[in-house]
Amino acid sequence: MKKSNIKKSYNRILEISEDSKQITLPDSRYYRRNGKYYPSITYVLSYYPKGKHFQDWLKKVGHSADWIVKKASEEGTLVHEMCEDYLNGKELQFLSESGNPKYNPDIWQMFLKFVDFWETYNPTLIETEVHIFSDELKVAGTCDLICEIDNELWIIDLKTSNHLQITYDLQTAVYGKCYEECYGKKINRFGVLWLKSSKRGPKEGVIQGKGWELYESKRSHKDNLDIFITVKKLFDLENPRHSPSFTEFRTSAKRNL
Repeated sequence: MKKSNIKKSYNRILEISEDSKQITLPDSRYYRRNGKYYPSITYVLSYYPKGKHFQDWLKKVGHSADWIVKKASEEGTLVHEMCEDYLNGKELQFLSESGNPKYNPDIWQMFLKFVDFWETYNPTLIETEVHIFSDELKVAGTCDLICEIDNELWIIDLKTSNHLQITYDLQTAVYGKCYEECYGKKINRFGVLWLKSSKRGPKEGVIQGKGWELYESKRSHKDNLDIFITVKKLFDLENPRHSPSFTEFRTSAKRNL
């Protein structure tokens, strides 16, 4: 295609030909930046060593692993969408007009934990679902939430996993660097809002509630960035000519009669 328009659909970037007859769909693991493609931060972090606990989990679940990961990803995406709708002022209802449940109760309860966090600490919303990048690190990503709590600028990623992972620390650290590079604003705090925590309720001095917590890394921001840079070097070593794959398809179809 000589010319194309860039559009977004269902969180995917589409390149639409000038005559609107052809779509080019780039690999979802990459972001377009000034005609170039940067790997997503989460894609780079997939090269972080999984460790013994992951290997033990694989042995335990066997062939069900792919299904479990896919199901968890779908649930996480739905909770993210619900939280974004809530922040945008949309009223969400568990029951439909006919009185039937619209959501899985587990999904709804995770969403309510986010609502509890928001109503309890009343953050000042800056942005949601922010596309950010770093030309220095040559990566890009989408940050869930930028907000202020007690006059401090937070970058927050929502997580619905059963366990906290070390890559979450690295992810929020890189998001912070990307945000500062994009907007020139320094992030004060880096948090993971974990909606499957075992916390029993509020506790003085920390941000948490029943079943959720705003987790902060025990390592320094610099240490987390240094670890990510090491992982990025491994990623580049394993993918010396990495670039997205593309899928092309037409925009219309009609049966000849």
